[in-house]
Amino acid sequence: MMGITLGISAWGLVTGVAMVKSGLSVPLALLMSLVVFAGSSQLAALPLIASGAPMWVLWATAFCVNLRFIIFSVQWRMYFGHLPLLKRLTIGYFAADLNYVAFLKRFPEGRPAPEQIPYYWGGVALNWCAWQIPSVAGILLANHVPTQWGLGFAGVLALLGLSYTLLNDRNAWVSAAVAGCAAVAAYGLPLRLNILVAIAVAVTVGLLMEHWLPERRASHE
Repeated sequence: MMGITLGISAWGLVTGVAMVKSGLSVPLALLMSLVVFAGSSQLAALPLIASGAPMWVLWATAFCVNLRFIIFSVQWRMYFGHLPLLKRLTIGYFAADLNYVAFLKRFPEGRPAPEQIPYYWGGVALNWCAWQIPSVAGILLANHVPTQWGLGFAGVLALLGLSYTLLNDRNAWVSAAVAGCAAVAAYGLPLRLNILVAIAVAVTVGLLMEHWLPERRASHE
């Protein structure tokens, strides 16, 4: 995780500044950073909060942006499904995209092993600190950061870097491209509903491709 903490920290700093710049008080921004702990949904929700969007739009947007964690959880269940509920809930809170990628590269077998829990906690501890410390710093220093610095673009770059790590096959690339086109085409919709449209279209395309055009994988039998 050491190689990617710089990007995570930059993203956390940007999100911390953005929360305060969007109108959240410092206590609320700190609460959001610690409780939500999901940068992409936080950034997606902030413009909706600033514009006074209805709560259902806010919840729906955050829910759709974080749908990928259902996939992550299904995969991690093969490794941690035998643990008590409280431990699984704690593992779920600290789960993050890049920890998922690193974990599956280290343990591709899909079965429990004694070294998996220490490996998981080592990775997520570093990831959590790399996110929260800069995020808190951004929240506390937001009023001293000039808007001319263009930190919002740094957040976009961080999201692009994260997205690229998840594009590992043809279907993912096609779904991402379709999502981008749908988001631009629906940009005129109010309350940032183009985000929900893009997610719905991408999921639909991905499911249809999995059904009609499945990836050919080499057999290792």
